[in-house]
Amino acid sequence: MRIITLITLVSLCFYSCKNAEGSTDKKDLAEDEATDSTNIAEVWTKQQANDWYDKQPWLVGANFNPSTAINQLEMWQEKTFDTATIDKELGWAEEIGMNTMRVYLHDLVHKEDAEGLYDRMDQYLAIADSHGIKTLFVLFDSCWDPFPKTGKQREPQPHVHNSGWVQSPGQEALQDSTQYDRLKEYVIGTVGKFNNDYRILGWDVWNEPDNMTGPSYEDVEIPNKKELVYNLLDQAFDWARSANPSQPLTSGLWTGDWSDPEKMEKMHKMQIAKSDVISFHNYNTPEDFEKKINQLKRYGKPMLCTEYMARPNGSTFQGFLPVARKYNIAMYNWGLVDGKSQTKYPWDTWTKKYTSEPDVWFHEVFQKDGKPYKKEETDLITQMTTEANAK
Repeated sequence: MRIITLITLVSLCFYSCKNAEGSTDKKDLAEDEATDSTNIAEVWTKQQANDWYDKQPWLVGANFNPSTAINQLEMWQEKTFDTATIDKELGWAEEIGMNTMRVYLHDLVHKEDAEGLYDRMDQYLAIADSHGIKTLFVLFDSCWDPFPKTGKQREPQPHVHNSGWVQSPGQEALQDSTQYDRLKEYVIGTVGKFNNDYRILGWDVWNEPDNMTGPSYEDVEIPNKKELVYNLLDQAFDWARSANPSQPLTSGLWTGDWSDPEKMEKMHKMQIAKSDVISFHNYNTPEDFEKKINQLKRYGKPMLCTEYMARPNGSTFQGFLPVARKYNIAMYNWGLVDGKSQTKYPWDTWTKKYTSEPDVWFHEVFQKDGKPYKKEETDLITQMTTEANAK
């Protein structure tokens, strides 16, 4: 188990201060350029996207939320920002060869304390970098609870998958166009602050934008949510691009028919059209995973599978990683360490009562003490990443 020593903390603090000093001019430049829409960069060409991807190792990692946080707010708010756990758990990821993490932010943390959020992001990035891990940050998310509130977060509901995860922006802000300027400031300010930071792999502008939350919160979702999100996502891409990031922008497809552009929903067409690199989710079988890859190959850009691995569904490391390596797909499984998000429990815990741990974990790689849930899985990850990224 890794422990942050005093020397490490001092070095991280020094690195963070130096990085913040170096980013000031970039931030000012990004803000100046953002005031002139003619300076907004174009979506990357196939050549630009592939040139960028050729410089990356084979990217394998997880969607990361420290085990002590129930959601994005608890991860990033000052009182519950847990650097010791972040360092320890990213150390476990490093030990099995993972080199990237997908990490969710939240607009309300920015609203209450933008500079504090940036400082904590910088601390997180310093820790991740010390473990050789680059981060794909997620700006917005349409999943789970539509009524986020800052401050102390509720305790997990026993045996329920993601019982405390919250949407960003919440339903109130989504319906209130007077709050869109604040959301614009969040996107431009955050991307602009880190627009040339090598520790950031990219920006996932919106997670599953057309997700209506299924049985968990569908009774309180608004009927026009998809239309509101569609219009805001279009703007969010432009806001992020106006900050002139050196990193790519993306938003992942997760449902629907992608076999023919004529059959694709307008949300999905827009996600593809505005993404520098293609991202998608797949929690089905290896055969379906490969089919989706072949459907998206027509765009000629690098592909990132930003969510997968639901063992009872047939989405496993053993089934997916060899396919991903064959096509050089970046891979982010859901969940790293069993914790307050409780995603070792399946989705159906919202409709079916569980009283104990499931026989087969749905998500997560490690138990709370750092032991692998299944050693054959971590052995496979270590073997495949070592072989793929050997110099």
